[in-house]
Amino acid sequence: QVQLVESGGGLVQPGGSLRLSCVASKSIVSFNMGWYRQAPGKQRELVAAFTTGGGTNFADSAKGRFTISRDSAKNKVYLQMNSLKAEDTAVYYCNAQTRYGGMNYWGKGTLVTVSS
Repeated sequence: QVQLVESGGGLVQPGGSLRLSCVASKSIVSFNMGWYRQAPGKQRELVAAFTTGGGTNFADSAKGRFTISRDSAKNKVYLQMNSLKAEDTAVYYCNAQTRYGGMNYWGKGTLVTVSS
């Protein structure tokens, strides 16, 4: 069981950057942390996540533009988003997945709007 709170969303122009933050109520070491997003009228999709093996998994649309990072001492996970496009507009959710049980925990989300 873990509570997740996202922050950092807002309005940004195309080509701009934004950094999202997620703080967990407990140590994130036991979880595979990641970011998902849900655009209006669409299904929630993976954006970026850490894997059990210590690697990362990115959506094709995010590769080369987004970076996921973490600060375990602060129970925080970040998503650095660069070269933002209108298609990136969505509610972004922080996700914590247990490494072996497959349980998922979600934050309430933070809205990112990319528009000129």
